[in-house]
Amino acid sequence: MTVPRREPLSQRSTAAMPQQDEGKKPPAETAPEQRWKLQVFYLCFYGFMTQIRPGESFITPYLLGPDKNFTRVEVTNEITPVLTYSYLAVLVPIFLLTDYLRYKPVLVLQSLSHISIWLLLVLGTSVLAMQLMEFFYGVTMAARIAYSSYIFSLVAPSRYQRMASYSRSSVLLGVFTSSVLGQLCITLSSVSFLTLNYVSLGFVTFGLLLTLFLERPKRSLFFNRTEAAFNGAAPTELDKMADGDKTDGGDKTDSGKVTGGWRQAVLCRMLREVCALAKQSRLQLWSFWWIFNSAGYYLVLYYVQILWDDIYPARDNRRVYNGGVDAASTLLGAIASFAAGYLKIRWALWSALVIGVVTAIQAGLLLLMNTTANIWLCYTAYVLFRGSYQFLVPIAIFQIATSLSKELCALVFGVNTFFGTVLKTVITIIVADKRGLGLSVHPQFYVYFGYFSLLALIYLLMAVVVVIRHSRRAQPPELIPIEGQVQEKSPEAATVQA
Repeated sequence: MTVPRREPLSQRSTAAMPQQDEGKKPPAETAPEQRWKLQVFYLCFYGFMTQIRPGESFITPYLLGPDKNFTRVEVTNEITPVLTYSYLAVLVPIFLLTDYLRYKPVLVLQSLSHISIWLLLVLGTSVLAMQLMEFFYGVTMAARIAYSSYIFSLVAPSRYQRMASYSRSSVLLGVFTSSVLGQLCITLSSVSFLTLNYVSLGFVTFGLLLTLFLERPKRSLFFNRTEAAFNGAAPTELDKMADGDKTDGGDKTDSGKVTGGWRQAVLCRMLREVCALAKQSRLQLWSFWWIFNSAGYYLVLYYVQILWDDIYPARDNRRVYNGGVDAASTLLGAIASFAAGYLKIRWALWSALVIGVVTAIQAGLLLLMNTTANIWLCYTAYVLFRGSYQFLVPIAIFQIATSLSKELCALVFGVNTFFGTVLKTVITIIVADKRGLGLSVHPQFYVYFGYFSLLALIYLLMAVVVVIRHSRRAQPPELIPIEGQVQEKSPEAATVQA
C-alpha cells in the first residue's frame, strides 16, 4: 500500500498550528509508516513459513521406496516430465492474473496447490495421481511471481531494492530451515518419509491460513496503475504511456481516469519497446544466459534426486542425506549471490568470459556427478553446481535491469522465463519423456553435460570476439607523415626507429 504524499502546509496554516519538534514526525505520518513496516514484516514471515516443507527434499526416494513402490522408469519418464509441461501451460496465465487480480488470489491458489501436492503424495497410489501432483507443482512454481512482486505494492520505489532483499532472504532462510529440519527428522529421529509428508501437509495448511490474512493491494504493476498515479504515487513507465494515450483522445471519466483500453495498448507498446531494446549486446548476452542456462539448470534439479538414488539406493532412510545437501546448496547459493554484489570488473568487456568459465565449470561438475560412484562426491559436485548458478543470477539481474524501468524489466524477465521454459519443455520431450527418447537418468546427464559444454564453447568464442574488437578499438591510429614536412627527431627516437 502506497501512502499518498502529504501536501505542504501553507504559511497561514503553519502559523495557526503549534510548531512540532523537528525530530518527530506527525502522528498522521507515523501511523501509515508503521503500517507498511508491519505489512512487510508479515509478508517476510509468510515467505519464510510457506517454505517449511521438510518432506520436499525426499519426494523421489519416497516415490521409489516401499511407501509408493514406483519404478525408476515411471518416475523418470512418466511422472517428472509433467512438471515441465504444467509449468509451461500455466506460466503466462498466472503471470497476467497475478497483476490483474492484485497478487493475493494467486497466493491463495499457490497455497491450495501446495495442499493438493501433499494430499496426493500421502493418499495417491497411481501414476496418474503422481502426474497430477506434478501438475500442481508447476502451478506453485509459476505462482512464485506473486510473492516476489507483491512487496513492490507495499513500499515506495526508493525502498524496492532493500525490501526485495528482505523478501528473498526470508525465502532462502525458509528453504534452509526446511531442509535442515527434514534431515534432522530423518537422521536423528528415524521419522519415516510418510510421516514427514504429513508434517509438510500441516505446514502448508498453516501457510494457507497465513495467506488469508494478507492484505490485498490496491495497485499492481501493469493493470492497476491509474488509481495509484492519481493518488500521488510516483508515475511509472505505464503511467507516462497512459498520459500519452490521454492526449491522443482517450475517453475520460470525471476524475480524469481513462476508461478505454489503454492498458492493453500500453502493454503492447511496452512489448514493442522490449523488442527494440533486444538489439543491445549486453541485454542479448545476459538474456541468452537466462534462457539457455536456466533451462539446463532446472532440468538438473528435477532429475538429480533420481541420479542420487541410482548411485546410492539406500535401504535405510537414515542414510539418505538429500535434506542436508539441499541445505548446503541453499547456503552456498546465498553466499555466492551476496559475494557477486562485490565483484567489480568491466562487465562490458569480461561478461562473456565470466559466463563461459562458470558454464565450463558447471559442465565439468555434471560430468563428475554422472561418472562417480561416490555419493558424497556427487553431493559435493551438486552443491557447487547450484552455487555457481546462483553466483551469476544477481549479476544477470543487475546487468539486465540497470538500464530499464521497473515495468520493462518485469517484461524482459517474463519473456526470458517463458522462452527458457519453452526450451526446457522441448528438451524434456526429446530426452526424458517416454514418447521421445525416454532416456534413463545417466544418459540424460550426459546430454546435460554436452549441453553445458556447447554453451561454454559459445560463450568463450564470444569472449574472444569481444576482446579482439576491444583491442582494435583501443589501438591508436597510425600517424601518416605529410610529404615534404620537416620533422625534428631526438637521438632517442632515431635509435628506436633504427
